[in-house]
Amino acid sequence: MSVDPGKLVASFRDEVDPTVTGLTLAVLALFVLFRAAFPETVSQDVLPGIRTWMLDVFGPLFTVLMVVFVLFAVVIIVGPWGNIRLGGEGTTPTYSYPAYFAMFFSAGIAAGIVFWTVGEPLFHLEGTPLSGGEGGDREAMQTTFFHWGISAWSAYVAVAIPIAYYAYNKGAPLRLATLLMPLIGKENVTHPAAKLVDVLGVFATIGGIAVSVGLVGPQFLSGVEFHWGTETTDIDTTIVIGGLTVIFTVSVITGVKRGIRRIAGVNLILFTVAGVAVLVLGPTQYIVTNGVWAFVDYILNFVQMTAATMTPGGEQEWFNTWTLFYWVWWFSWAPFAGLFLASISRGRTLRTVAGTGVFVAGLATLLWFAIVGNATLHTQTEGVVDLLAIEGFAIEEVAGFAMFDAFPVGELLVFGLFALILTWLVTSADTSTLIIAILGTKPGIAPESATRAFWGILQGGMALGLILIGGADALQTAAVVTGGPIGVIALLGIFGLGWSFYQETDEEDDDS
Repeated sequence: MSVDPGKLVASFRDEVDPTVTGLTLAVLALFVLFRAAFPETVSQDVLPGIRTWMLDVFGPLFTVLMVVFVLFAVVIIVGPWGNIRLGGEGTTPTYSYPAYFAMFFSAGIAAGIVFWTVGEPLFHLEGTPLSGGEGGDREAMQTTFFHWGISAWSAYVAVAIPIAYYAYNKGAPLRLATLLMPLIGKENVTHPAAKLVDVLGVFATIGGIAVSVGLVGPQFLSGVEFHWGTETTDIDTTIVIGGLTVIFTVSVITGVKRGIRRIAGVNLILFTVAGVAVLVLGPTQYIVTNGVWAFVDYILNFVQMTAATMTPGGEQEWFNTWTLFYWVWWFSWAPFAGLFLASISRGRTLRTVAGTGVFVAGLATLLWFAIVGNATLHTQTEGVVDLLAIEGFAIEEVAGFAMFDAFPVGELLVFGLFALILTWLVTSADTSTLIIAILGTKPGIAPESATRAFWGILQGGMALGLILIGGADALQTAAVVTGGPIGVIALLGIFGLGWSFYQETDEEDDDS
């Protein structure tokens, strides 16, 4: 079957939202030009300065937002609003629960779960402000759990539930600006001014995904160099990122049921098999014992760690590097992860959405970190392999390969790690591309193949360009600059939703 390029271009032109797409491309072009004209100034002064200033000044606010989002999820789960069914009573879910969970979990965590599972506990062994400065394996895992647990997932639910409710129960469009519907009215959600929120969502998504690709893409190539002693080049980087771009673009073009759902299922199966293999082949007793105690420490000290984040004292730089950066990174992912969760939740109750989005996904994440993270700590502390003494590579990039090499059937586990890196990247990139395509398309029009392909190629090209020019600062600053405002918008969204529920309850009381 032949493809008519002219028809594809015409389809894209007819679908594209000029406000969202035009502003996005204009700002991206200005950034690229500025970065090319003043590379040292941008990378050494401007971007680090912006990131540090925002985290220094707004760090406590970001922590407060996280706390509110967690409490919001709890209220939805235990309160009467949790019974509300998206789409109305009698609406049946579009996807089975396993498929529903697999798609959201694979979209929401990405390959960072592979990148930091091994590296982060190692960096926290000597103690952190969150563990009271005390070092040790339990303390290292406690800090890691705090960064990757229920707080991380709560931002997604704070975006997903209001949008899903307004879209399926009130007829609003499935867009980020819908969060503000109680404030601006349904008729103004697609107003050009409101579309600025959608533009911010596009930037946040590109920034959040670019951070993941920018971190984990080099991990794949470093793993090749470390494991096989083969030097890689920029050409290899281009091939890897280009190949990934083709895969996730094809996935998003084929749609949720045929592409995204199937790859997410494969990813979750591979993820589960790898976790069970490490648990069985590794130091099982150590993993279980230290994992349980670290989880208890995480729960008992959750409030104390949260308070420490709000009052960092002389540890501001550490919190900026770790906790506060994680918070805004999750915020930058919230537009696409939240919108995607909303898009697949029709027929689910709000209780199911909140429970799945925060607690089921959060506990699955912590279980993986407990297994692989503790296996890493055992490898280091028992002298099996001195992972912290690896030279010539970033420790967080290759420690996983070194650890798995020391396991029985280590070669098989190493191949599994390579596969996980790829599947996690694809499952987050295809869903983010779908959501960007929706935001960049005129309201009421579903993006077709040309539009989805355009945004997929753009995302892959941005990530590749920033990797090749050494754009780590640009990636992290993009996540901070866009993630902070998204957190505030999500806060307005959940307060607006609460007000809507309150008004509807009053109306029902008056009718009775």
